Amino acid sequence: EPFVADEYIERLAWRTPGGGSRGGEAFDPKRLLEEFVNHIQELQVMDERIQRKVEKLEQQCQKEAKEFAKKVQELQKSNQVAFQHFQELDEHISYVATKVCHLGDQLEGVNTPRQRAVEAQKLMKYFNEFLDGELKSDVFTNSEKIKEAADIIQKLHLIAQELPFDRFSEVKSKIASKYHDLECQLIQEFTSAQRRGEISRMREVAAVLLHFKGYSHCVDVYIKQCQEGAFLRNDVFEDAAILCQRVNKQVGEVFSNPETVLAKLIQNIFEVKLQSYVKDQLEEQRKSDAEQYLKNLYDLYTRTTNLSSKLMEFNLGTDKQTFLSKLIKSIFISYLENYIEVEIGYLKSRSAMILQRYYDSKNHQKRSIGTGGIQDLKERIRQRTNLPLGPSIDTHGETFLSQEVVVNLLQETKQAFERCHRLSDPSDLPKNAFRIFSMLVEFLCTEHIDYALETGLAGIPSSDSKNANLYFLDVVHQANTIFHLFDKQFNDHLMPLISSSPKLSECLQKKKDIIEQMEVKLDMGIDTLNCMIGQMKHILTAEQKKTDFKPEDENNVLIQYTNACVKVCGYVRKQVEKIRNSMDGKNVDTVLMELGVRFHRLIYEHLQQYSYSCMGGMLAICDVAEYRKCAKDFKIALVLQLFDTLHALCNLLVVAPDNLKQVCSGEQLANLDKNILHSFVQLRVDYRSARLARHFS
Repeated sequence: EPFVADEYIERLAWRTPGGGSRGGEAFDPKRLLEEFVNHIQELQVMDERIQRKVEKLEQQCQKEAKEFAKKVQELQKSNQVAFQHFQELDEHISYVATKVCHLGDQLEGVNTPRQRAVEAQKLMKYFNEFLDGELKSDVFTNSEKIKEAADIIQKLHLIAQELPFDRFSEVKSKIASKYHDLECQLIQEFTSAQRRGEISRMREVAAVLLHFKGYSHCVDVYIKQCQEGAFLRNDVFEDAAILCQRVNKQVGEVFSNPETVLAKLIQNIFEVKLQSYVKDQLEEQRKSDAEQYLKNLYDLYTRTTNLSSKLMEFNLGTDKQTFLSKLIKSIFISYLENYIEVEIGYLKSRSAMILQRYYDSKNHQKRSIGTGGIQDLKERIRQRTNLPLGPSIDTHGETFLSQEVVVNLLQETKQAFERCHRLSDPSDLPKNAFRIFSMLVEFLCTEHIDYALETGLAGIPSSDSKNANLYFLDVVHQANTIFHLFDKQFNDHLMPLISSSPKLSECLQKKKDIIEQMEVKLDMGIDTLNCMIGQMKHILTAEQKKTDFKPEDENNVLIQYTNACVKVCGYVRKQVEKIRNSMDGKNVDTVLMELGVRFHRLIYEHLQQYSYSCMGGMLAICDVAEYRKCAKDFKIALVLQLFDTLHALCNLLVVAPDNLKQVCSGEQLANLDKNILHSFVQLRVDYRSARLARHFS
């Protein structure tokens, strides 16, 4: 522990008798001083003793340092001598090594020809045995030495190829026969080892066969035996993947070129197993059932490409992507060449069947409807003429639009787009997708939606029809919903297939033309508003009585508004709700504004037909107030403003003659033409009185 002087003195004082107040002892400073003096003397003596010891150790250390330095110098000299000896030894070793290498080269130069000569002598000896026609050597008779025999016969076979046929035909045939026998034995041995699962023996035999012509046959045998019992389940693709996974682990332990063997196995699976399986699945349905044929083709192609993706993880050589693509193409090329024709043919017949089945369920025979160009339709709209659809027809409330039909058509087209994406060549994909889209346009937009619009237009009753049912708004509502579904499929399934091709602009233009043509026909449905106004007019004519506004008993009027007003407002509210449910966006406001303006014109002209007593005028004001409440449902500022003005005009029917000028100069009537104001004042029963005429003039 570190030395602390204060603590040391405290301990010393504590140990000295009388040095502190502990234990009840009195404090004795003299005794404590005496103890301190004695202790200081002891410390001085101890310090001198330690100092002498330190000086002695320093002298000893200096002496040993000198001796150590002297010893180090001697060791350095010895090291220099040893290093010189080492250099001399190294030079000597280098000299000897040079001599040994030279001697080795000389020995090798002598030994190599000797070994070749010995080997040639052995081969000549074996060749003589074939020449004599009797194989005596143990290497040919002992089956356990088949490896050595194979090496010899392979060399003899190469030598025999160089010999002239006329002189050595017999021996050449014998060597060839033995070559073939050994080759067969090796292949048989390899087959047996594979069946026993002896990987080391298989590897050994394969290494020997590598130099034989029958090596490829050995690989074929291996591939054949690998597949025995591998395809027992119904899923040939899963079996193939499992087989390749298992062989991939084994083939590297057996063959020196595992990637080639595995590639050959995969090629055999594709060209034999898969091609046969695909043919069995597709050929019969190709001519009889287009729907099942397309589904199976898509499924088989997808499963084949998925299998190819799994096989990509194996080492199959440098360009395995191209290798696998060629294998897939070899299986499906005959089916993919005319795929799009089959797809279009099926889609056309299937779509026609879906539509026909729907119309048959409605007991409806489709009418032949002539279609003009968009500009022709626009011109008719501009001139407010009717379409040449012949006489009005009664659709009995049927819109001839079906969500189920639309879903079925879109589902068929969606599946067609998916198959097109998978089965089309990348260069043909945009073109094929456009053809499928054209089928969808033809059957969904033209044959179904457009036909329903045409039929709906033809079913719009004339404006003077009684109890007319306005089903065209239901057609508009359903057509709007259906087109949203059509647009969603366009964006979700067609756009990804054509987004980077010139077909994109063509598809967008086609879609734009469809929308424009449908919108023109929907605009032509504005005649529906004429029917609505006609219905209102019919209600007013039937329900409004002249006595409503000129009652016989002015003091006994108990109603708040007329029965005609109640029925018209009820009818209008239903139609406004129907329009809101049938349309969306700005179309709602546009149609409601048109209806509101016509509604106002009808009420304005209707009020002009009657004469009003004071109480009748009050009732007219109540009616117009109710009409104004109804106009609020339109949520169109212009319509509400028109009815506000009309309500102000009705005040002219009841205001006192003295106040007419003041009312006419009010905020709502000040900007109106004086003739309009005059026409309303003339409706008063008291107009002919000189006083009223004088005040208004």
